[in-house]
Amino acid sequence: MDALSETLRVVHLVGAIFINARFTAPWCYQSPSADSAAPLLEPGAERVVIFHLITEGECYVEIGDDTPVRLTAGDAVIFPKGHAHRMTSQPGLAPAAGARLDQVLSRRPRQLVYGGGGPTTRLICGYLACDARLAGMLLAGLPALVRVNVRGSNVGTWLEASVRYALAEARSPRPGGAGVLAKLAEVLFIEVLRLYMNEQGEGRTGWLAGVGDRIVGLALNALHARPAHAWTLEELAHTAGTSRSVLAERFQHLVGSSPMQYLMQWRMLLAANLLCRSSAPLARIAEDVGYQTDTAFSRAFRREFGSPPAAWRRRRSVRNQVR
Repeated sequence: MDALSETLRVVHLVGAIFINARFTAPWCYQSPSADSAAPLLEPGAERVVIFHLITEGECYVEIGDDTPVRLTAGDAVIFPKGHAHRMTSQPGLAPAAGARLDQVLSRRPRQLVYGGGGPTTRLICGYLACDARLAGMLLAGLPALVRVNVRGSNVGTWLEASVRYALAEARSPRPGGAGVLAKLAEVLFIEVLRLYMNEQGEGRTGWLAGVGDRIVGLALNALHARPAHAWTLEELAHTAGTSRSVLAERFQHLVGSSPMQYLMQWRMLLAANLLCRSSAPLARIAEDVGYQTDTAFSRAFRREFGSPPAAWRRRRSVRNQVR
């Protein structure tokens, strides 16, 4: 299994589609920053990533004073750094004065219909919530705005049709519509990342660039496939089909850390996930992530998270019960 698939398999992600909009020109919709929206979208989430999918028509997206980016039907955009932004029928329009976000989100997915009666644009807004460290790893090196067109892939065509169906089901009396939308939001987010990996050019850095690299990608796949193995740089370089010096230099350049530092960080993410999602004893978790003793594991975990694993698990359990 590749590193991206393995990461998404073991780490808990929560997604949802929260707005289904039909706008007629002229219109302008202000989307808040991820930090301010997170408590309303997914209380308790460490990180929320907002995305939009244009299903009909066209529009522009503006982030601060950056050059507006034109979007057309089939375009999906995510905001890795969580910037507030405007979706608008033409650059320079003032956002419409609307209800507070908590009122808009009182029912999900909320249908928004407004504008001046001109050409129609339809879009959906969704989010993905995840651990802050996971988000930092997945989204490292990405620009403030990532845009791909999902209509260029078979999965994208299926996704659009499925989202339209699920939105209709969410308005019906049949149960389960919101659950289907939540899963589709996760799949859509993942597909945007996969398409972006395939489209990104030379010079990109970050974890996704590393996954897509011929050498570093093989090393990442190996580390994710066998995180508890006692890897050495020499063995990892042999697995990746290169020398130790080439692997170390290329890994550092793309991922931002050495292979062994990355392995330790990935083990800690795995451990945190196991502490949250299971009742396994610390000794078992330590063994599962590659530590011979729970003392060594506790020391490494405290360096990464600031507290021993047992105390960290108790705090997370209390926080989850309060939600």
